[in-house]
Amino acid sequence: MTEERQPRRDEERAEFREEAESLIRITAAPVIWAAHFLVCYCTIAIACEKAGGTDGVRLALILMSVVALASIAWVGFRSFRQWDVTNTGDFSNPEGEAEDRHQFLGHAAFLLAIISFIGVVYVTMPLVLLRGCT
Repeated sequence: MTEERQPRRDEERAEFREEAESLIRITAAPVIWAAHFLVCYCTIAIACEKAGGTDGVRLALILMSVVALASIAWVGFRSFRQWDVTNTGDFSNPEGEAEDRHQFLGHAAFLLAIISFIGVVYVTMPLVLLRGCT
């Protein structure tokens, strides 16, 4: 008869910290996307209403978009590493063990990062392609 080894207190803390980071990572990319969307549209609306043009703020918003894309790419890279599909070769984790849940959170965060990246690109396209307030 084998007894299961109980995790030590520091192992439990490390596991809890990793899972907390996973939950932060899963929300980070959509939050960056939403913040980028709000800042871009509010800034353009204020610039068109108060300044009568967007020439002064377009470059700043495009630079902010590059920073947002880089941040989302970083979150996606970290999430892909957490998913660990290149080492395990498992695209699904049907057992439902703790490691499977950890990898699933990485998978979900990676997919959300891709969607958020595309969202930021679509919000940025009018800044690059359109001029003026029309």
